[in-house]
Amino acid sequence: MNPIAQELNQMIEKGNPHIFQMLSEVGKNLFFPKGILSQGAEAKAKASRFNATIGIATEQGKTMHLPSIMDAIAGISPEASLTYASSYGIPALRKSWQDELFEKNPSLAHENISLPVVTAGITHALAVFADIWIEPNDVIIAPDMMWGNYNMIFKVRGGAELSPYTLFSQNDGLNLVAFEEKIWEASTKLDKVIVLLNFPHNPTGYMLTPEEGNRIAKVLTDVADKGTNIIAVCDDAYFGLFYEDASLKESLFARLCNQHPRLLAIKLDGATKENFVWGLRVGFVTYGSKIDGDSSIVYGALEKKTAGCVRGSISNVSHFSQSAVLKSMHDKRYTEEKEEKFETLKRRAKRVKTVLKDHRFKEVWDAYPFNSGYFMCLRLKTVDAEKLRQYLLETYGVGLISLGKRDLRIAFSCMDEDEILELFEIILKGVRELTAQNQ
Repeated sequence: MNPIAQELNQMIEKGNPHIFQMLSEVGKNLFFPKGILSQGAEAKAKASRFNATIGIATEQGKTMHLPSIMDAIAGISPEASLTYASSYGIPALRKSWQDELFEKNPSLAHENISLPVVTAGITHALAVFADIWIEPNDVIIAPDMMWGNYNMIFKVRGGAELSPYTLFSQNDGLNLVAFEEKIWEASTKLDKVIVLLNFPHNPTGYMLTPEEGNRIAKVLTDVADKGTNIIAVCDDAYFGLFYEDASLKESLFARLCNQHPRLLAIKLDGATKENFVWGLRVGFVTYGSKIDGDSSIVYGALEKKTAGCVRGSISNVSHFSQSAVLKSMHDKRYTEEKEEKFETLKRRAKRVKTVLKDHRFKEVWDAYPFNSGYFMCLRLKTVDAEKLRQYLLETYGVGLISLGKRDLRIAFSCMDEDEILELFEIILKGVRELTAQNQ
């Protein structure tokens, strides 16, 4: 049991042992992690100079947004905002999002996939996935660097085991050898293998190459062909934010959804980050597999189960949020607005890469590969990441996220381009000052 959960249990039991006795096993294991959210809250309170912790995008310190979204919010009728929505989601939004999936993933053009079911953001989509597909003690294969909330959703609440593989190889690409070994090893012990595919990756900001994507698809198909059931869940939270020509421009879902009857691909995505509407909480669950006969019958049943899970947890997703997203998607400015924000984030990512070429920085840290999304990570060589995070926050008013002993996450999504050099100069200064103190 997590030490934080144990501490909370002790507090409850000391105050009222009867209440503690009433907790379910999940309730006893739940805790609020001292991770990104708590570090972000601390930075929000104290970061006076830079706050590079937030998983959103900003411009000149203000929340990045599409004007079509803001106009849509102002023009939604009570019938399209205040009433209950279907537990499946607004039909027009589901169809529009599916149409976009085909547009954004050309390989899907001739594939049969389900109609997306709407969730309250991708975190909720992950929880819905866990409720439907994960049994206690199931094994989920995931990279060693991962978003901390996976632990809460899959392990603490779902009772599953997270089985990590080393994400990067020494040549700065995906460690395909480690990935393949982990999959085949699991297939010799288990009838069902669950694989978490989170690309663009959080927290490193890495997107696969086409060759890496093809290799993953082949490995999973080969394992399925040997008789193991494979569930490949694609967390596509940062889909579309690809900043380099060499990276794959499609979701792995497109390469997996019609490969083998034993291979089920599940796409979790959303307007949350793709459309810069984090707080509206609109995500989607979409299924794809090789199905003999009428696939609409199978997909229809899966959609019903998924909608039932939504109904049994939150009832339905905000009608207002869904209507705002749908209205914006049909606005003539929509595509141009998204491209404008994409270019802004792309320039920031390229500026980070340029800045990091300075030999002074290479002496104190290595940058993990990144080419997409909101974040990048540093591997510190000489100081503890959490000590550095606290020192920078208290001394310079700079908020960052520490991950483990040596890794530091930086959200360039909320840094203007002209602030990036100064941010890394401050980090370097902090490293040198902490190193001097320790000598």
